Amino acid sequence: MKNLFNAQLAKSLFALCLLTQTTLFAQKKDYTYVAVPFTQVKITDNFWLPRLKLNHTSTIPTSFERCENTGRVKNFEMAATKSGKFCTTFPFDDTDIYKTIEGASFSISIFPDAKMAKYMDSLIDIVAKAQEPDGYLYTARTIDPTNPHSWAGKVRWEKERELSHELYNAGHLYEAAVAHFEATGKRNLLNIALKNADLVCSVFGQDKLHSAPGHEVVEMGLVKLYRITGKAEYLNTAKYFIEERGHFKGYDASSLDPWKNGAYWQDHIPVVDQKEAIGHSVRAGYLYSAVADIAALTDDKAMLAAIDSIWVNLVSKKLYVQGGAGAIPSGERYGDNYELPNLTAYNETCAAISNVYWNQRMFQLHGESKYIDVLEKILYNGLISGVQLDGKKFFYTNALESRATSTHKSFEGERSGWFECSCCPTNVTRLLPSIPGYMYAQNGRDLFVNLFVNSSTTININQKQVDIEQTNNYPWNGDLKFVVSPKKGMVPFALKVRIPGWALEEAIPSDLYTFGSKANNKVVIKVNGVAVDYKTENGYAIIDKNWNKNDVVEMNLPMDVRRVYSDKLADDIGKVAIQRGPLMYCAEWADNDGKVTNIILPSGSAFTSEFNPNLLNGVTTLKANIQKVEIANNQVNTVQRQLIAIPYYAWANRGKGEMTVWFNEQLKDIDVITKK
Repeated sequence: MKNLFNAQLAKSLFALCLLTQTTLFAQKKDYTYVAVPFTQVKITDNFWLPRLKLNHTSTIPTSFERCENTGRVKNFEMAATKSGKFCTTFPFDDTDIYKTIEGASFSISIFPDAKMAKYMDSLIDIVAKAQEPDGYLYTARTIDPTNPHSWAGKVRWEKERELSHELYNAGHLYEAAVAHFEATGKRNLLNIALKNADLVCSVFGQDKLHSAPGHEVVEMGLVKLYRITGKAEYLNTAKYFIEERGHFKGYDASSLDPWKNGAYWQDHIPVVDQKEAIGHSVRAGYLYSAVADIAALTDDKAMLAAIDSIWVNLVSKKLYVQGGAGAIPSGERYGDNYELPNLTAYNETCAAISNVYWNQRMFQLHGESKYIDVLEKILYNGLISGVQLDGKKFFYTNALESRATSTHKSFEGERSGWFECSCCPTNVTRLLPSIPGYMYAQNGRDLFVNLFVNSSTTININQKQVDIEQTNNYPWNGDLKFVVSPKKGMVPFALKVRIPGWALEEAIPSDLYTFGSKANNKVVIKVNGVAVDYKTENGYAIIDKNWNKNDVVEMNLPMDVRRVYSDKLADDIGKVAIQRGPLMYCAEWADNDGKVTNIILPSGSAFTSEFNPNLLNGVTTLKANIQKVEIANNQVNTVQRQLIAIPYYAWANRGKGEMTVWFNEQLKDIDVITKK
């Protein structure tokens, strides 16, 4: 097995060299700030490595198993023989296989696994047989072309703008194919993707079939294929799909219904004229990610201005305090500005994932830490809350308040093993093992440290190799250590370490949320044990020097418990949320006498923090003396109690019950509910 993976590693390295050469040859423009590839970063972290390992040993195998048990694999087998009946619910169920292959491809780069690699090859063979001779691949039609899925239309792409998801399926195929190629060097899935992409490019475009994808992601996938092939048609078609939005005459522009005016699909006006995060939140995040790609690769200033405006709208008016997005259950979509209810917050896990992709690209465009601040908030809070600690159950939605009973499982505190529409579990499988690719970035002689994760990597700076090693206990502790070691001699460059906004009195890069009183601690940086004065730029501390072997940089981030307020959100006025470091906290029934919706957290309450290695796989809990409203003998009283708060991501791992992120600071009113 060892020899097998040595060979696989050699093939992968060769493929990556080819990838880099092709990309450099093909592209004159691209992102100014280049992410260090996930394959170059080795994680040794106590927070993330166990999650990535669990994703590899539990979540991915479980996802593959459920793709088989639910008929998703069978759909491909029937498509190969053109017999049978499509046996799952949605025409986009094909993507669950693609996304899991993508996640498994990332994962075997971290955890070499011959068995998983072989299983992927067996699935890829099944997918290949389902592809039609001209490259078309869509089991909901191919199984029985005369009786396709009801969402698909009688002919190919007839309902693409709305329901069919033919291009959505294609996009996830492309993304999986690129990940598989990068991880293994194999072309078996890549060849399938390229054949399909060639068909798509021949069908859609100016003087061809006009349609904007109903569910975006194909644009991102085409860009990835362009990067590894240099084939201009892929980039041009991705750009065409974006520019085609807002020109369809079949919508009712006067209607306020987002399904009737095209806003649900971000298709109501041209993208360059859009200023607001709107419509289905997952589709939106994929679109904005692709717009960033196209803006970078084509230097399109109008597209750049559009997504800059949309990002400001999201962060200043539509982002939940734990990084969730998409408030409205009806249509899984963004609401109006400042429409962020807590109990019914939808916050689809897939939306969190799409916004990670988008914020990473915004950083790569601008090099500003505020985008990584938002990415980090999503990553540590509203994204991993979507996965149970055993890696086998999931939230589709992520509420900020839970009651004992509700119409949505997440609102009552219970995850599910699978969903009829199971996009979120399979999306998680591909996001988690890609995290090493978000940690570092480079712009010439500037090396950016974006995420604080125990790890090691080797960077090429001015044609000289430099080893970087991170050591920390983040997010529980703010003491960070970086060891810089040039392979040979001395190397001059600028190390730019992100100082998180939460350590600089900024709860979020807008005034949507603010901290209460200011913290007294200062971010101290030492180089080889000596405190240094440092300059900051765009949220990064700059240490520019001639680096020698085993130079040590230490940075201390204050881990005070902070009170978070919002005077702009109706549900949160007069309430307070709790943050420590990058983590948002909540109170859950299991730690607070079975009930948390009756908690009053007075403004003067002091917190203590304590790491508990035996609770929820190890978490730092927060404690404070608070008041609770209790009823006894028809009398309403406030009594002194102790609040125990846990990280938001860890809730709903001990059974169903109440949870809240926002707390009343004082008792203002009581609703009396009478039962008939």
